[in-house]
Amino acid sequence: MTPAATTTKKSQEQVAQYADQFSAMGSEARLRIMQLLLTAHPEGLVVGEIQEELDIPNSTLSHHLDKLKSEDLVCVQRESTYLRYTANTQVLQELLQFLYAECCTRSRAVKPQDIVQICR
Repeated sequence: MTPAATTTKKSQEQVAQYADQFSAMGSEARLRIMQLLLTAHPEGLVVGEIQEELDIPNSTLSHHLDKLKSEDLVCVQRESTYLRYTANTQVLQELLQFLYAECCTRSRAVKPQDIVQICR
């Protein structure tokens, strides 16, 4: 395989991974979970706190958290009998950089200064 073919295959794999990650955040409940974990960053929240805040049944919440964890969007750490979840900000940054590179540098569909202004 040529170096260019290897690079193309890797970028295709990355795009597929990003698509899976975006898909994992594609439900209202999971997006709300991500939003909540980002507001609690860097400490994160234990499952009971997430459940209390979002009023999602435990079995459903567990399913959503498993999906987010399987796509590496959240990190989980056991604390005694509790599970503490945090947003994986490094993965989220990679997703944002991927979008930024496509919309703001290559095609200039969005002006970079507009993105920075939104983030303030």
